Amino acid sequence: MAVGNNKGGAKKTTTVVRLAEALAKQGKRVGVVDLDPQGNASRRLGWKDDVNNPPLTTSEAIEENAEGVAAQVWQPIGWPHPFAERIALMPARYTLEDRSPEAGKVGAYRRLAKALKGADDHLDYVLIDCPPSLGHLTQMGLAAAHYALASTDPLFDGVEAAVRYRDFVALSRDDLANPALSFVGIVVSDYDQRLSDHVEQLRGARTNFGDQLWGVVPRRSAISNADGAARSLTDEPNSSEPRAVFELLAERFIKEVTL
Repeated sequence: MAVGNNKGGAKKTTTVVRLAEALAKQGKRVGVVDLDPQGNASRRLGWKDDVNNPPLTTSEAIEENAEGVAAQVWQPIGWPHPFAERIALMPARYTLEDRSPEAGKVGAYRRLAKALKGADDHLDYVLIDCPPSLGHLTQMGLAAAHYALASTDPLFDGVEAAVRYRDFVALSRDDLANPALSFVGIVVSDYDQRLSDHVEQLRGARTNFGDQLWGVVPRRSAISNADGAARSLTDEPNSSEPRAVFELLAERFIKEVTL
């Protein structure tokens, strides 16, 4: 599943990381593909880069342009919990940006799909953290996915950009040689019911997406603290509410992708 939005700061990475965490806690084997050159998903999952002996990343898997090469890239995450052993990561660093100029090469948009072919058979689910654009990297993510999910903050620009992402999926799936790609929903994150603008934009999200609105993640310091410190929500005090929210999102995810 490719998680995206045509805007930065839309909580895509938080959605991917915390959904992966919730699925792993339910016993699922989850792969996270970091497709954003910022590498935030990699860092938040506790992955450590080594500039002296750099490991293989998503960039090298795409550059290789060969079937199944992602099998050489999967790496463990850095959280010290038994459930974390069920999360595998294809990490990213800033060099992933080097793949963007390859957009004009024949079949370049299929390179991630090719790299993953057969290399994810040991996993139950794969979550792809797309960059905040509809450009080449996101198109590779969509070409490799069966499903697309939008993530947004409760602000006008974020909701509007999520609509663009949804519409882009519908308009581009044939061009990406992926006609079965399905847009399945949206998650609204960082919601504060005390803010009138958040209330209004959540209403707008419900209007635009209807029952495809999977859920609303409240603004809680436990989430931002865990993201900032590259920790599991399990490690954060007062995290029972957000953990429960992501558990419900994981249940919705499983329902949607097993129909």
